[in-house]
Amino acid sequence: MAELRLLPWTSPEGKPCYLSADHDDSRLSRLADDVEAAQMRSGEQVLAGVKAVLADRAAGERAVRFALTRAGESLEEVLRIAHSRGARIAAYDC
Repeated sequence: MAELRLLPWTSPEGKPCYLSADHDDSRLSRLADDVEAAQMRSGEQVLAGVKAVLADRAAGERAVRFALTRAGESLEEVLRIAHSRGARIAAYDC
């Protein structure tokens, strides 16, 4: 029986999406891998931006709010990836 994989995106209603596949090389699995990689790269860029805003003592409230909003979005994506990968690791340990 195939394990369910938490995908790196949600439904339009914000609900989690899952994939049931017999192997990790399906087209949708590869797409999910690509999206995860893009989300991780984006998170690295957001982190660099947040650090720059926090280092700028002249940064205004709008810049700080924008940086914090993007950081929150990135953290949510990275946590989803971590949960998905952690569940898949646990499935292989059985």
